[in-house]
Amino acid sequence: MRRRVSPSTGRPYPLTMICAVFRLPRSTMYRALAPGVVAAAAPAKRGPKTARSDAEILEGIRAVLAATPFHGEGYRKVRARLAHRGLAVSGKRVLRVMRVHQLLAPRRLGPPNGDPAHSGTITTTRPDELWGTDATRFYTEEDGWCWFFGAIDHCVDELVGWHTAKVGDRWAALEPLRQGVRHAFGRFAKDVARGLRIRCDWGPQYIADAWINEVKWLGMTITPSYVGEPQCNGVIERFMRTLKEQCLYLHRFQTLADARRIIGEFIAQYNTEWLIERLGHQTPAAARAALLAA
Repeated sequence: MRRRVSPSTGRPYPLTMICAVFRLPRSTMYRALAPGVVAAAAPAKRGPKTARSDAEILEGIRAVLAATPFHGEGYRKVRARLAHRGLAVSGKRVLRVMRVHQLLAPRRLGPPNGDPAHSGTITTTRPDELWGTDATRFYTEEDGWCWFFGAIDHCVDELVGWHTAKVGDRWAALEPLRQGVRHAFGRFAKDVARGLRIRCDWGPQYIADAWINEVKWLGMTITPSYVGEPQCNGVIERFMRTLKEQCLYLHRFQTLADARRIIGEFIAQYNTEWLIERLGHQTPAAARAALLAA
């Protein structure tokens, strides 16, 4: 293209115009045209020779990524799954090998964390002290937009209850808490969950009298998040991201019943197989069992 002559000016097309038309960065073009440019070699492992070569580590990483039922797991969970298979290797080495062979999941960089307004913690040291609840919507071909409601434990990140519905009203929002009470306390009765706190936002479902009255009847204390501060309800918000990335965005649901079945299978898998880094890469179910047995 650079050698062609413009019929109107009688001159070759300038490189700036070519890059603008084809939407190419000029720096890339200048580098490609520069003589003697050699691609930099990938950095090799430094230090003494280890018991296992990078090729063995790479083979183990590929096996883990092929076997895991989840998508886009980071190098920390890959390192933990390698350790579960008896292959002990440092996280930095796993990161280096995955980066060199382009096995890291792409991610979008956001603003830096550490806002002083959220310098505290919302997690607990024992299960069934604080639950978070929230909702999201998903689409089905036949039933249109539908709702998902969930309740999660802030200690072990276990989803204690969930519900899908066509109408996302206060009754649908109550169902995960009812399931969670039966799951954690073994029965459903007045004041059975005395001492348990519920974190929610200011959605219309969670300020309805029916929802508030039943939650109080069960003995729970409502601790709503600050308006416009979703970080206060960050545990369930993080689960909603996982649900979307690992389930909702990967399926094209035909009906609500079809979505309910697929979501139920994922949640069962999440509670028993999803690794939580802050819990020492335990699953939510295993962490609950360990803490209750201690």
